[in-house]
Amino acid sequence: MKRLITTFFLLLLSAALLTGCNTFRGMGQDVQSLGHAISHAAS
Repeated sequence: MKRLITTFFLLLLSAALLTGCNTFRGMGQDVQSLGHAISHAAS
């Protein structure tokens, strides 16, 4: 039973970390496109 709980906890933690990475990746892409838009507007 303890092994099942540990496995479930590790799967939950992995899912949370992977979701976080995707979120930050998307945020980085949004900031990058905003930077490009500002760059083109200034020139």
